[in-house]
Amino acid sequence: MKVTFPWTSASPQERVDRALSRVRSDEPVLRHVFTQMFEKRATERSRSLVVPGSHPISGALVSVKDLFDVAGFVTRAGTRFMEDDAPAEQDASAIRRMVEAGAVPIGHTNMTELAYSGLGMNAHYGTPESVLYPGCIAGGSTAGGAVSVAAGVADIAIGTDTGGSLRIPAAFNGIVGFKPSQSAIPRQGCKPLSQSLDSIGPMAASVEACRLAFQTMRDHPETIEHHLEPRFIVPDNYGMDDLEPEVAAAFEHAIALLTEAGYSVEKRHLQSLEALKTLPVWHFSAVESRANHASAYENSHAAIDPRVSSRMARADGLSAIEYRHTLNLRQQLIRDHQQEMQGRVLLMPTVPMLPPRVSALADDETYNRVNLQALRNPSIANVMDGCSISLPLTHGKDTIGVMLTAGALSDQALLDLAVRCEALFLP
Repeated sequence: MKVTFPWTSASPQERVDRALSRVRSDEPVLRHVFTQMFEKRATERSRSLVVPGSHPISGALVSVKDLFDVAGFVTRAGTRFMEDDAPAEQDASAIRRMVEAGAVPIGHTNMTELAYSGLGMNAHYGTPESVLYPGCIAGGSTAGGAVSVAAGVADIAIGTDTGGSLRIPAAFNGIVGFKPSQSAIPRQGCKPLSQSLDSIGPMAASVEACRLAFQTMRDHPETIEHHLEPRFIVPDNYGMDDLEPEVAAAFEHAIALLTEAGYSVEKRHLQSLEALKTLPVWHFSAVESRANHASAYENSHAAIDPRVSSRMARADGLSAIEYRHTLNLRQQLIRDHQQEMQGRVLLMPTVPMLPPRVSALADDETYNRVNLQALRNPSIANVMDGCSISLPLTHGKDTIGVMLTAGALSDQALLDLAVRCEALFLP
């Protein structure tokens, strides 16, 4: 199936002008989506481009999560305590590679403070809402990025994924979100949440657009990829017992489409996921975020969203020995999971629910419960050092994310499989 990309339909100058105009007009769907626009840079860049260019991504409009350095702009990571930092002197590696290929960064997008949540709410800069479900959260932490693509302002959003932060908002906004293998894209110039789990990746309207962005940003494209068996496993002991009825019905429809197309879809107990239930995954972000932002935590504590600082505070209850034990357990889990999967693909709903209303998350108890639910399924790929993609599927009046997860360095094979599944899932 030949994909036509939107950035080939008009001049970059015209498209940048249109995008900037939409953001200035205060459209409801774009409220709280961008934290700052790169107006002068984007305008000058668009006027210097000739499309079609030498690279297939030339002319694409790109939104940038506010974790990435963009030369001349302050990287705030959704915080107040960073807003007076010095502007970045150079682009982050991933952004630089996109620019060198002819892409046009248009603005920093809103996010959960420090990327520390899967819901996308921000106490300082407002909370973007889902394009598909007005009044509901967009998912996070790359919330603004997902909305920028789903609303048609950006062609590609560049973000991070520590436990689902690309795939959750993709699912909540009806687009594609791709978490590559962690080692594939360099993280230089991107502020970390958890160096153990952070990955950089794209969101876009199609798998092919995500593939182009991935190939542009990645290291060593000549690296030998691992084999991927195009057979699916749905775990019957993890992440499937609390699906909302609409999600369950849509996911069963996805299984039916895959089965009718000749794919093997097996439901089975996975011992590695049973063991994952006992791993205290919160250790990674709690300890590492405290180490990364120790000065701010000690000296600017009052400026941090209490929902974020309370998670950072949990590191105080851990000893170095306990944390080392968690790191060791994770490495064993990675080995066990790879052995159990044997190159097959994990198939699950990206999240077990449709996006909840913003107002429903006002109390901390509900917020914490829903956040854990949203992160549970996608975080498998981060903990198990894999790659993963969320594909939109509409069933009846609802749209969910269907998630395909594979082992590390299976990125190209997973993208190839995702293209075929995307064609099955299209309305």
